[in-house]
Amino acid sequence: MKTLAKWSVDDYHRMVEAGILRGRHLELLAGEIVEMSPETPIHYTTAKRGAKYLEELLSGKADVRFNGPITLSDSEPEPDIAIVRLPESSYSDRHPAPQDIFWIVEVAKTSLKKDLDIKAAIYATAAIQEYWILDLSTKQVIVLRNPQDGKYLEENTLEEGMITPVAFAEVSVSVKRLFL
Repeated sequence: MKTLAKWSVDDYHRMVEAGILRGRHLELLAGEIVEMSPETPIHYTTAKRGAKYLEELLSGKADVRFNGPITLSDSEPEPDIAIVRLPESSYSDRHPAPQDIFWIVEVAKTSLKKDLDIKAAIYATAAIQEYWILDLSTKQVIVLRNPQDGKYLEENTLEEGMITPVAFAEVSVSVKRLFL
């Protein structure tokens, strides 16, 4: 399918405010309005439990957002989990922007290719320092770091052990616990 028009973030916000997109599960990715895949119960449950676990670990250090939009230069994706700067009140009249974001977590099964290709490029272009993908098929966490020129230069896949987020050297995240 050909893209007929690229939309700006401002265009997208105006459509949302006008109610044009009401009732549809959409996100803006690289200027294209894209239908989001329906969430399976395991996807939703894993994302919600992961967000709660990260909230416990990061209490007083960061705001852990669940299924909420972030605003980038030409995209407004809705990652499953976004770990952003405090205070939460900063986001009363705007969504978090790249300078607010410590890292992003996506939960994937049917969306793995999209998360590894399209979303990784979008997040790397926005210079989001860290991006995790929880692969439900393999129970592995793909950790992407060091964004440069629209790509992450580091990629590690873990099925056990601990992950120390770049932004929080004092925090250890259990891989297994992310899937419980």
